[in-house]
Amino acid sequence: MPTPYPSYASTCSLSELVEHPVIQAPMAGGAAGPELAAAVSEAGGLGFLAAGYKTPEAMYEQIKQTRRLTGRPFGVNLFLPQPRIADPAAVDVYREQLAGEATWYETELGDTEGTTDDAYEAKLAVLLEDPVPLVSFTFGCPSAADLERLAKAGTRTLVTATSVAEAQAAQEAGADAVCVQGIEAGGHLGSHRDDPQREPGSGGVGLLCLVAQAREAVRLPLVASGGLMRGGQIAAVLAAGATAAQLGTAFLVTPESGADPLHKQAMTNPTFTRTEFTRAFSGRAARGLVNRFLREHGPYAPAAYPQVHYLTAGLRKAAARAGDPQAMALWAGQGHRLARELPAGQLVEVLVAEIAAAREALA
Repeated sequence: MPTPYPSYASTCSLSELVEHPVIQAPMAGGAAGPELAAAVSEAGGLGFLAAGYKTPEAMYEQIKQTRRLTGRPFGVNLFLPQPRIADPAAVDVYREQLAGEATWYETELGDTEGTTDDAYEAKLAVLLEDPVPLVSFTFGCPSAADLERLAKAGTRTLVTATSVAEAQAAQEAGADAVCVQGIEAGGHLGSHRDDPQREPGSGGVGLLCLVAQAREAVRLPLVASGGLMRGGQIAAVLAAGATAAQLGTAFLVTPESGADPLHKQAMTNPTFTRTEFTRAFSGRAARGLVNRFLREHGPYAPAAYPQVHYLTAGLRKAAARAGDPQAMALWAGQGHRLARELPAGQLVEVLVAEIAAAREALA
């Protein structure tokens, strides 16, 4: 009988880090913390911490917490610095449009004059000083010099790509693997550039097609991400050429996830029937459940990341405090209705069993 994923150990440079080809996505905003990462790694998957929006000190504290919870490998995700493409006038207009929301939720709109680099250099310095097994990157491709420095520190690297061209750029820069993200994925598209002239998410490629295209274009191991909720889907992307799968929405509803309870409940709440890409909450293309805020403000939100993210941060928190999911950023992949409220470690076990069953059925 064939093994559930016979090519994994022989082809993936990350195989030493993970027993099963199941990786928990680094969901920024609080969902992917030490408890979730450790639980997934302890079950033989690979847990991830999300460093996005955190200070370097907070990132390092979570790394230490994760090490106390597990002796197994885990990863840390960094956001690349963003170019200043935002039109200040457009951001000011959007601020005026959101004034009524701020009044309703009795909060202030955020300051948009902050930095756009997410303290990337400082976080990288921490990870070079005290290395972790794996570092992944979103919203761009790091320089060859940065990837080489991490390699010398003993850290493997994974770069998110939403197209073949981005996967090739990651290979040329010297990454160890590429996370190919299909259009089905929840949360932000990890594209290297968010084109302000295009509708959010337009021109994206479905995951199975993207895996097949990238498999023929690059030599690196591929981690498939986007809408994956069942082991049978993981088996499909493995058959298409991926060496592992990364799941976000599937782990968002677990008890170990730090996501807001309202966000977790919304995944299977019949009130929310579909997802769409929007810039309404952050200024960058991201897939979330369609709620009132997305419908009313999505058509007018400027391509201004992270300025819009900071502008709406207080609103989103105030809506959560008020128990109102209609003004929260309910990031979700297209498979959100398949979410299962299982402990993270048990979910890994179920997914692995489903992978094996799918491959046996095909055999």
